[in-house]
Amino acid sequence: MKIINLKQIPLLADVDEQLLSDLIKEREIYECKYKKNTTVHSREDECSMLDVVLSGSLVAYSLAENGSERVMSEFKSKSIIAANLLFGDNNQYPFNIYCMTDCCLLHITKRAVCILLENYNFVMQFVKSLSQNSQGMNRKIVMFSQKSLRKNVLDYFYGLSIKQQSDMVTLPLTKKQLADYFGVQRPSLFRVIKELKDEGLIEVFNRKIKINFVN
Repeated sequence: MKIINLKQIPLLADVDEQLLSDLIKEREIYECKYKKNTTVHSREDECSMLDVVLSGSLVAYSLAENGSERVMSEFKSKSIIAANLLFGDNNQYPFNIYCMTDCCLLHITKRAVCILLENYNFVMQFVKSLSQNSQGMNRKIVMFSQKSLRKNVLDYFYGLSIKQQSDMVTLPLTKKQLADYFGVQRPSLFRVIKELKDEGLIEVFNRKIKINFVN
């Protein structure tokens, strides 16, 4: 693990190089690689570290009583996992953390985080991560409690069109993963997509969706 690579991570960008080197030698900061379809943290496991995604894609998901999965959060390169759990009174993972692809994570132990919190810039990045996590969960709460599946699907497609800067978007998820994301069974999602297609609001070309509406 090269210090120069760690310094490219916003959370560690302004941390003293010697301190990083010492924490690496003490195995308080270390890399770990995980294969696709691996569960990194299981629900109700105690959180004892902060994770930074170096490469790959992960999700936090829960299992409903009917066996369906509900995706609560997505984590990609430079995302921080468990900042909101590490110092909580109840610091058990509320969801499973699962690799959608081969992944490489940087694990930072709780002891290392306590030491790094003496650095102002680390603190600000840590607080930013807490804020982003809270905002993401708030969006999920709104999605699950206040809007219909149809509205959620339309908002999702429209958000993709803005992000990809095109009215022809590529779905980053499979249809099953998309159903999990919305917390519904695949037939329910397919029914809504068919309705939108029949109404001319979208055109479907496998993993590509043509957006014909303005949100």
